[in-house]
Amino acid sequence: MNKPSNRLHFLDAIRAFAIMMMLQGHFVHALLGDAYRDKSNFIFSTWEYFRGMTAPTFFTITGFIFTFLLLKQKATGLDNPRVLKGIKRAVKVIFWGYLLRLSFYAVFTGTLNPSFFYVDVLQCIGTSLLLLIGVYIVLYRYNKTLFQGVILGCGIIIFLLQPLYGKCILEFLPQTIANYFTSRNGSIFTLFPWFGYVCFGSFMAALFLKYKAHPKFYGHAIITLLSIGLLLVFYSSKGLMFLHDITGVTIFKAVAYNNFLFIRLGNVCLLFAVFIMVKDYLTHPVINKIGGQTLSIYIIHFFVLYGSWFGLGLNRFFYHNLAPVEAFIGALLFVAGICALVMYYYKYENKLKLQLHHLLHLIVKRIHANLPEALVSIKNDIIRKYRTIRYARR
Repeated sequence: MNKPSNRLHFLDAIRAFAIMMMLQGHFVHALLGDAYRDKSNFIFSTWEYFRGMTAPTFFTITGFIFTFLLLKQKATGLDNPRVLKGIKRAVKVIFWGYLLRLSFYAVFTGTLNPSFFYVDVLQCIGTSLLLLIGVYIVLYRYNKTLFQGVILGCGIIIFLLQPLYGKCILEFLPQTIANYFTSRNGSIFTLFPWFGYVCFGSFMAALFLKYKAHPKFYGHAIITLLSIGLLLVFYSSKGLMFLHDITGVTIFKAVAYNNFLFIRLGNVCLLFAVFIMVKDYLTHPVINKIGGQTLSIYIIHFFVLYGSWFGLGLNRFFYHNLAPVEAFIGALLFVAGICALVMYYYKYENKLKLQLHHLLHLIVKRIHANLPEALVSIKNDIIRKYRTIRYARR
């Protein structure tokens, strides 16, 4: 008999769902014609509502998966191998976040395009992981419950204070740093409130690890998530107004009047519950591969849709120009194409690298064959001098 896998396939499925929702959401948002963006239209308003679930889901599942892998280790603190891996991953994600927004045209003219400094989802995720690691290193070695309580508290406080920091301009900070905290300069995502979803995901992972050995854990988890999700979606605004009435604290009223954060958290809880319910049907390798390659999918989609370094993407040619049917069919093809491209690359990664190396070798060989004899002689002289100096240093 095959040994049963300990992999939690529903986590890969949620991440795969989130990345595919992001792909179709970006495609339709960028290319659908303005005449069809009618919020009174049931189809468009429904699509827009579900599109709004994508980012909260992605940040929550990021915090969940990272904390789940972090706390599974027996070692704690800096001895935990997941700490160093997490730091490397976070730095890589932040690096790609900036690199994707680089304009080669601006670089060739000796400048950097203003959008290069905007903070987008990758920078926000990477910085959130670094903050989460920092909280873990400081608190976890003392008390597991303290770590869980602080993470939950951070999420709640970040959500409750949104009316205050949402208006901050932070002119006293360098713009590159300020962009992580305010969208006034063009940032698409900011650290707050999105780190709050990472905190809630982290808290959920800690509870998951604590109670997952219970024989009826999944049944209880489904009921709990459904209950919390429905309460947040339908009653969180009333609850906040109740707190305002009994305390007189105006921040509760301000959040209640613009209560998108807690409602979206409720959406995420409901989504988690649904995926746990059908977890036994989410074991297909394709789902696992898509869920495990979200960064690569994001990078490729950015090039194809927005053009990234050269600005030659679909957005340049079809910006706000598609009819609904065209956008629908195009979104399906876009999602399938990007996922297939990434999966094909990783399936034949070693073979493709070998072919690329061989191609580069042929190009260098052809260039060398066509170089004038004088340049070949100069090149050989440089190589000989370099080897002589290197040998002398030994």
